[in-house]
Amino acid sequence: MSQHKPATLLDALIPILALISMLIASVYLFSSDSSSGANQIALILAACIAIVIGVKNGYSWAEMEQGIVRSIGVATGALLILFSVGSLIGTWILAGTVPTMIYYGMQILNPDYFYAACCLLCAVVALSIGSSWTVAGTLGIALIGISQAMGLNIEMTAGAIISGAYFGDKMSPMSDTTNLAPAVAGTDIFSHIKHMTWTTIPSILLALLGFLFLGLSGPAREVQTDLDVTLSLLEQNYHPGLELLLPLLVVLFLAYKKMPAFPTVILGTLAGAVCAALFQFDGILSFVNDDSLLPAVALIKGIWIAMFDGYTANTGDKVLDSLLSRGGMGSMVNTVWLILCAMAFGGVMEVTGLLGRILKSILKLVTGSGSLIITTLGCCIGANIITADQFIAIVLPGRMLKLEYTKRGLAPVNLSRALEDSATLTSPLVPWNTCGAYMSSTLGVATLAYLPFAFFNLICPLVSAAYAYFNIKIEMLPEAAMETGAETGAQEAATQADKDSKREALA
Repeated sequence: MSQHKPATLLDALIPILALISMLIASVYLFSSDSSSGANQIALILAACIAIVIGVKNGYSWAEMEQGIVRSIGVATGALLILFSVGSLIGTWILAGTVPTMIYYGMQILNPDYFYAACCLLCAVVALSIGSSWTVAGTLGIALIGISQAMGLNIEMTAGAIISGAYFGDKMSPMSDTTNLAPAVAGTDIFSHIKHMTWTTIPSILLALLGFLFLGLSGPAREVQTDLDVTLSLLEQNYHPGLELLLPLLVVLFLAYKKMPAFPTVILGTLAGAVCAALFQFDGILSFVNDDSLLPAVALIKGIWIAMFDGYTANTGDKVLDSLLSRGGMGSMVNTVWLILCAMAFGGVMEVTGLLGRILKSILKLVTGSGSLIITTLGCCIGANIITADQFIAIVLPGRMLKLEYTKRGLAPVNLSRALEDSATLTSPLVPWNTCGAYMSSTLGVATLAYLPFAFFNLICPLVSAAYAYFNIKIEMLPEAAMETGAETGAQEAATQADKDSKREALA
């Protein structure tokens, strides 16, 4: 069995610096198209550099390959959801579900308050079902469409959708991350949620004020004529009606009942297919445009095409056609490619100990309780960038820093809150992170384009850091727990020292 040499800080920094350099070059050379292949190559080349360093430190290819496979395995669920959301978008447009949401939304939502309304609506729904992805893949798609039809800024709209969706996801007891963070930290979910309110509520209020300002300070719009034309085209081509919202209700109901995301989206896709067959028969025949087929066969073919290749609108209006020509599993292939490359890089960094070495060096900078919490925020954000997965970004730093919180007499709710304020909220801001890639593909807006407007996701980590710096709402352990923690810390430190001495003897 090969002996692994401990990674040096230089070992750990080389792949990171190489990746940053290549990503900067990618954006410079390819601009908004950088995620269509250039970023993937950068991630793979950075992974190759990490592999070379791993070999130097005594790791075999088999060990590193297992790390890559394990890392990609973590993202498998996200990849399946991505493909299923592609199908859902295609069938929902074919069925008239998305056009109906756009139709009613254009008549209800005031452009001056649109961004704030988007954020609030997504927050309420995400809070009730506990899933930011479901909200973005259903309401988010429609809100982006309404924004385009009204001539509003889709980057700002995407930022509002993500802000609201992640607020609800973060505060919902039904959310995966809201359950994972306290489990890692060693506290209960309701204490965790209660402690999060101190940073989360001020952050969402500031975000809503920001969206109100964006809406009210925007240029005056005289778009009623254009809106009337768009509404008329939607009526002619999709016959909007409340019955076409049934697929949306199916998805929201299943999500509320905590059915896993993948089967929920698949069933939502099938509901869209049934709705299309029942209410959009003529539209499907027009979409297929093949007179050689029997109507029933053309119906099946149209739904099938929408699932794998998406829907192509033909309303006669270029803007509306562009808006509604979307979806299909094929539209998600590029995003899946990006995630696979990112997870490969993160897998090598973790299994070779390079990521752990960076975290260990950062931990040396801790001087007090406040700096420990700020360090946790930074570690989680860094893990989101390096490992490309929010769950790893919660578990890995949480597991490594948990003992330090106990040794310093800090209650575990401080750790769980810091994990959520950073790992959960910054995940959609990284283009190659599973969350960032999902939001970009689903909403049709580049991650770096909506990033400046994801106010809640940007503000909350800063509020959390400010609380830590000024020692606001930092809970301490009871005296007995502090003593137990100190004893446990001493025992674990002694055990680690013994392991280190044995490793040095073997070396």
